[in-house]
Amino acid sequence: MSIVPIITFKAGICDVDSSSRPYKIQASPRPGYIYLYNEDDLFHFCWRERSAPVDEPELDLVMVPTDGHFVPYDPKTQPSGAKKPNARVFVLKFISSSQRHLFYLQSKPQGRNGDPCWFSPRDLKIGEIVDKLLQGEEVDVARELAAINNSDNDDRRGNDDDETMEDVEGHGDSNEPHGGTGGAGPDATGGDIREEGEEAREGGADGARAAASGTTDAATAVRNFLDSLKGGAGAGASQGEGKLYPLLSDLLTPPVTVPMARLATEEQVDNLLSFLPPSVLVLSQQADEGDRTAEPTAAAIQAAKDAMSLGQKKALLEKVLRSPQFHQSLASLTMAIRDGGLPSIADALSIKVENGGYLRGSQMPLGGGDAVEAFVEGVKKSVQEK
Repeated sequence: MSIVPIITFKAGICDVDSSSRPYKIQASPRPGYIYLYNEDDLFHFCWRERSAPVDEPELDLVMVPTDGHFVPYDPKTQPSGAKKPNARVFVLKFISSSQRHLFYLQSKPQGRNGDPCWFSPRDLKIGEIVDKLLQGEEVDVARELAAINNSDNDDRRGNDDDETMEDVEGHGDSNEPHGGTGGAGPDATGGDIREEGEEAREGGADGARAAASGTTDAATAVRNFLDSLKGGAGAGASQGEGKLYPLLSDLLTPPVTVPMARLATEEQVDNLLSFLPPSVLVLSQQADEGDRTAEPTAAAIQAAKDAMSLGQKKALLEKVLRSPQFHQSLASLTMAIRDGGLPSIADALSIKVENGGYLRGSQMPLGGGDAVEAFVEGVKKSVQEK
C-alpha cells in the first residue's frame, strides 16, 4: 500500500518505564519523524526513524476520532522535586485509556537564548494541527503551516538555519512550508507523566483505538446494546467521580485475556464465539470477493463455524481480544457504567451486583469508580456461584 502522509515533522520518541513510581522517562537519541496518514477514514499516527521507509513505522497507532489528544507537556503539573524536561515534549494521550506516548521535537529550539523548553508559535501550531486531525476536524494543513509566524519572541527573527523540507511538511500541496534541524539530548525528559494535563488513571492498555467502517463490529454492537439500555440511567452521573478505579480496558489487556483464550476448551471457545457479531465469523472465512455489507444468514454463520478448526477459532478469538475495537468497546461499557447505567446493564447481563447497582437506601444508581468496582465484583461473584 502506498502511504501519503498528511503532515510530517522531526521528533524523537521517548521510552516510558512504568515499573516504578514516579515513571522514568528516557528520550531516545535516534533521529525520527512523526507523521499522520489516512486510511479507510481513520488516521494513523506513526513514528519512524528517518532512515526507515515510510511504510515501515516503528509505531503505528490507528486513531478513533476524538479519542486521542496531542498536547504540549506542561512541566508545571509535575510534583516538586521531579526532574523537569529539557526539551519541547508533546504527549499523545487517550480518553479511553491511561496509556501515554511521549515525543520531543528535534527541530532547532527557537526561544530566546536557545531555551530548549520554549514552544515557539510554530511548535504550538504543529501540535494544534495534529490534535485537530485526531478530533476528526477538516484541516488545510498546507495553509495552516504557511500561516505560522515565528518572529515573535524569537531573537533570530525567522532565521533559524533550518534545513529545507526536514522539520515540517504539509503534503498534498505544492506550496509546502519547510522546517529545520536540531534536537534534544537523550536526557530530554523526566518526571511523572501521569500528572500531565488531567488526572491520570491507573493501569495500562493499548492506547490506539480503531473503528471498523461498513460492517457491524464489536464497538457497534456494544454501542447498540448500551443505547437500548438508556432511559433514566443517567441519574447517577451527578454523583461525581467517587473513588478511582481502572477502566475495564485497563483490566482486560491482551496479556491477561489472550492466555485464557489459548487454554480454553473447545466448548468454552464455542461459547465465546457465540458472543461475536455474526459478520466477524463469516468474514473470517471469506476471501476478498463477495458482498461484505450484507447481513449474513443463519446458514452462513453455521457454515463458518463448522469450517473452522479449534486452532482457527482460537486464532480468531485472539485477534478480537487484541483488536482496538474490543478495547474501545470495553472503554465505552466502562463509561456507561460510570454514568449511572449499572442497574440496567447488570440486569441485562444477569450479573448480581450489590444493592442492585443503587446507592444503599435510595434509588440513585452508583456512579464513577464505585459503579465500575461494583460491576467487577458482581462478575466475580456470578462466576464463583456457577
